Amino acid sequence: MGLIYDQLPPDAAMHAQQLSRLIYETRENRRKVLDAAGVADEDALLHRIAAGELAEHPAYEHYLAARILADTHQAARAAIAELLQEANR
Repeated sequence: MGLIYDQLPPDAAMHAQQLSRLIYETRENRRKVLDAAGVADEDALLHRIAAGELAEHPAYEHYLAARILADTHQAARAAIAELLQEANR
């Protein structure tokens, strides 16, 4: 494991590694969903759907997927921040 994990107990280091992977995967998958729709973010995707520029199906499903991925990404970032904060006490 990398240097970030060296100061953590083994269980916390494993959890941090899993969260780091989740952060990476959600970020990259969100980017793929948005790139496929040709937009920068979920709001732009929803705007294009509402304006009739994109068909509701599957664009709305892509919007929901991007939102779920963004929410999961933020939750994982908060979880790893909390884990590291606890470990540094």
